[in-house]
Amino acid sequence: MGNDLIKKKFDDIDKKIDFMREFCRTLQQGNKELISKNKNLEAELDKRNETEERFSEQEALIQSKIDGLLKKLDYFSNSTPDDYQSNM
Repeated sequence: MGNDLIKKKFDDIDKKIDFMREFCRTLQQGNKELISKNKNLEAELDKRNETEERFSEQEALIQSKIDGLLKKLDYFSNSTPDDYQSNM
């Protein structure tokens, strides 16, 4: 093999190594961006879960109050005027 051929092969290897380094840097940057995006999405999901939990608690409280009011209305609608006066 001639020196020129060996030099050409080393130049090709150097170019491929440079390409691989740049490709690795690009992948690392993309990985950092994906990790950051994943953290943001997890934080958003946590926030939505907390909001949903508060909503469910409020919904249960409202339903409880509605049930209580319906019981009172049922009691008053099934009572005679005398029953109502005697409870006062």
